[in-house]
Amino acid sequence: MSIEVGSKLQGKVTGITNFGAFVELPEGATGLVHISEVADNYVKDINDHLKVGDEVEVKVINVEKDGKIGLSIKKAKDRPERPERPERPQYERGERRESRGGYSGGNSQRSRNAKSNENRAPKENFESKMARFLKDSEDRLASLKRNTESKRGGRGARRG
Repeated sequence: MSIEVGSKLQGKVTGITNFGAFVELPEGATGLVHISEVADNYVKDINDHLKVGDEVEVKVINVEKDGKIGLSIKKAKDRPERPERPERPQYERGERRESRGGYSGGNSQRSRNAKSNENRAPKENFESKMARFLKDSEDRLASLKRNTESKRGGRGARRG
């Protein structure tokens, strides 16, 4: 049986490191089960889950060009499929949804946002935004430089 991505194999743990476990596969190949692929929950110490010599079922998750084989114990377990969630209803833009309780009088968040959008200035183009940003940035740098030089006794400071 060749080692292909997606295949499930039986293997024997031959070594344990702080980042995973090496598993000997049929045909003498060795793969690594990364610590994140040992169990569904967080694994702080791999020794709590595996010991050298343990027989484990693994799933091949990747085979690198240089021959390294990535394995997973948690993906090899057969789990019942989760039932699919019912789809959420799609709303068109501007379409009102039914209220889920609470006061939905005339002063709702949506109407407040609409009012504030009406009062906004027209959109500025990229060049004007960039020019404003550069000016603000230069002003901030100049004041920062002034403040730090005066505290450090920078250039031009009097010496006594």
